Amino acid sequence: MNETILVVDDESSICQSLSAILSDEGFQVLVAGSGEEAIKKFEEEMPQLVLLDIWLPGMDGLDTLKAIKAAHPNVLVIMMSGHGTIETAVKTTKLGAFDFIEKPLSLDKVIILVNNALNIVRLEEENVLLKQQVSHQYELTGNSQIITELKEMIGIVAPTNAWILIMGENGTGKELVARSIHHLSHRSHKPIIEVNCAAIPEELIESELFGHEKGAFTGATEKKRGKFDLAHEGTIFLDEVADMSLKAQAKILRILQEKKFERVGGNKLIDMDVRVLAATNKDLEKEMEAGMFRQDLYYRLHVIPLRVPTLRERKEDIKLLAERFLQDFAAKEGQVQKVLTDDAIDLLIQHDWPGNVRELKNIVERLIILTPSDEITARDIPSLHMRVDNGEGISIAAPVIADFLKDAKIDFERQFILKKLEENDGNISKTAEAIGLERSNLHKKLKSLKVDIKGDL
Repeated sequence: MNETILVVDDESSICQSLSAILSDEGFQVLVAGSGEEAIKKFEEEMPQLVLLDIWLPGMDGLDTLKAIKAAHPNVLVIMMSGHGTIETAVKTTKLGAFDFIEKPLSLDKVIILVNNALNIVRLEEENVLLKQQVSHQYELTGNSQIITELKEMIGIVAPTNAWILIMGENGTGKELVARSIHHLSHRSHKPIIEVNCAAIPEELIESELFGHEKGAFTGATEKKRGKFDLAHEGTIFLDEVADMSLKAQAKILRILQEKKFERVGGNKLIDMDVRVLAATNKDLEKEMEAGMFRQDLYYRLHVIPLRVPTLRERKEDIKLLAERFLQDFAAKEGQVQKVLTDDAIDLLIQHDWPGNVRELKNIVERLIILTPSDEITARDIPSLHMRVDNGEGISIAAPVIADFLKDAKIDFERQFILKKLEENDGNISKTAEAIGLERSNLHKKLKSLKVDIKGDL
């Protein structure tokens, strides 16, 4: 324990006995013999808890309590008195005291009371930290003009109830934008419910969105609340909204217009109060022209459009993003935070990032895991060399972020061979000899790994 407790009493014997017992419990203890001394020590040391006698020479305990609470309203103060009455206890509580204890003191009772008070202090501190972590979690990282403008727009629209359509390529952070909007809205105390529109089978769309009653269909063994029901008074996030079938779009449109729904198998209308955020990586105007997206649903959702920029549009943010991922990974795994050297950052900036922020995050996490040193250099990032050109014209496609072992092996082979080509100045024959392959077999391997070879090597 590192908590500090201030004991304020003009009786030195009480200060000594409390100091001894609290020190034995592992607390740091300060003592003061007057209210004036207590205020001075409090400002110097900022203890987490104060044990304060009511009857003090000069400034009495009540005035000392008022002064402490006026300057530090969140600090907990336990009042002590040898002349305690119910009226006195009530008065101190109204002035902000946490509790009241009578003299002669029961040391066991003091310990229990102190621990109860400090548990509250710890919970409040943890709550502050959690709120900071949540805020950090929903922050858009970057100082580029385009991301700064997006942050400003989020700040404007988030406190409203306006429906928002979030557009952007895969991996740009559309879900993060949605959660940031919800977090900054007056609905943040209620849930944000995500609906992955592309993942719900058409035959289950009504059950998933609206819920069902027990016995509504085969397998409905109990009543189930739907997504819109769960999001009541909160936010519903329709992700990949363009991937819904036209039939599903019609059902979504109906509930958005009527703001009421019935569970499958039910006959009771349920009122709905939700804010709608939708996201897509497709051009909805082109989808409408092709007959793949309903025009009426588009205009219903398209109240405020937000476009999330690609990473190649804000390359100046790559350094901040990479450092954020290094920090987050170290905190999550309880490890020492690794650093990226300037040449590594330069190499990351040169990459076009077709997978956007998601691809960058995956690459950084992979580098953290695979790099034994605490320093990640450009040599640790061979897969991001988009082109190795020494006059013989070797180039390589962007790396694949693998989800399966087979893909990971292919990706590793690609990185390994590319690195060996670099070490041998792009010479195919030397590289083949170095890795134990025939020259012709290396050519075949390069082709299978989608490494384009230009010119006669």
